[in-house]
Amino acid sequence: MKISVLGLGYVGCVSAACFTDMGHRVIGLDVDPRKLEPIRNGSSPIVEPGLGELIKNAVVEGLLTVTDDYEEAINGTEISLVCVGTPSMESGSPNLKYTKRVCEQMGSVFSRKNDFHTVIFRSTIPPGTVENELIPILESSSGKKEGKDFGVCFNPEFLREASAVKDFYHPPKIVIGERTPGSRAGDVLQELYAPIDAPLVRTELSVSEMVKYADNCFHAIKVCFANEIGNVAKGLGVPDSHKVMEIFCLDTQLNLSPYYLKPGFAFGGSCLPKDLRAIVKMSQRLDIECPVLSAAMPSNDLQIQRAIDYIRESGKKKVGILGMSFKAETDDLRESPIVQVVSTLIGKGYDLCIYDENISWDELFGANLGFLESELPYAQSLKAGSIDELLERSEIIVVANAAEEFKSVPARMREDQIMVDLVRIVEDTGVARGTYIGIAW
Repeated sequence: MKISVLGLGYVGCVSAACFTDMGHRVIGLDVDPRKLEPIRNGSSPIVEPGLGELIKNAVVEGLLTVTDDYEEAINGTEISLVCVGTPSMESGSPNLKYTKRVCEQMGSVFSRKNDFHTVIFRSTIPPGTVENELIPILESSSGKKEGKDFGVCFNPEFLREASAVKDFYHPPKIVIGERTPGSRAGDVLQELYAPIDAPLVRTELSVSEMVKYADNCFHAIKVCFANEIGNVAKGLGVPDSHKVMEIFCLDTQLNLSPYYLKPGFAFGGSCLPKDLRAIVKMSQRLDIECPVLSAAMPSNDLQIQRAIDYIRESGKKKVGILGMSFKAETDDLRESPIVQVVSTLIGKGYDLCIYDENISWDELFGANLGFLESELPYAQSLKAGSIDELLERSEIIVVANAAEEFKSVPARMREDQIMVDLVRIVEDTGVARGTYIGIAW
């Protein structure tokens, strides 16, 4: 294919060089001559293992040329990769002026170009930017329509400095965000990546834009988490925090896995809250600041408050709670976050009923009974005998754990009822007969 790469910074240089190595012809565009001259001379403007050799070979073979002329770059290609920077402004928001300027320039060229052109944004940008800002600029500056005269995709990159060439050929995933499922632009991009063996996902534009932020924020949190564990371990006299984390990383069922990484309700139970409080208290005694670990419980409390707010904003007073234990298929009520929701609503005068087949209210004992008597002494008087009874008595239904029997509830609702789903009880939220609200989706 004939590809133009707009912006020859880190991502642009690596992308241009690797696509030429795959046999494509690439025209690189940048307004900075300090980036263009080294490439013209067959060398890399940035330091990155293996990149210089790829650029040298591409220039020698005539597969890579560079320019500062948009007409030359776009008219000579069928695909444009937008790789300009989106640096932080003083406010912390990303500066999109370079991306928007590129769109204006591309649109101007499109107005005089008859062939269909595919635009692939790779710059990290906030969700909604392509749909609400960049496509309108391309359309207004070209007088043409996306999907008909040109196509647009968002394709986040997952390149690490010092291993970017290797990462290009062996990415953890390939994500194609498109405005319309099965779009022509998405097909072009999928074909472009066909030689690379990696999981490929085609999804909505905003989802693909958000993926990059999810990745980088999680990486940042992992670094801080490991550092805080190491700092507390050293303060407690643990001989080697690296051994601690090596053992931690052996667990691929929970620690390094998709588990716990789906948006939903707050955590609870007998372990997580207790152990978080304990390690935060240890760090305080040692005068070691642990902002990430210390923020976990307040963040969890905010998710509980979010559930309460959704119920309050509904304007309904008759509330049915499906599930009281902190997890389906258990009767453990200790620090179950829904208990706090129920307690708050009772205090504000709501009419509640509760159904959970795993809890035998008359047979509770030990820590379970102690927690319930402390937090919700009148819980037994609120119980419903069946899901049908709860549906009959409720205006708003709250799904608080993922018990299998709750999956049929959305389709059994009345049209005047509201569901607040804290666990995503069904993937197809359109099956709900009434109004459906997901806590984080």
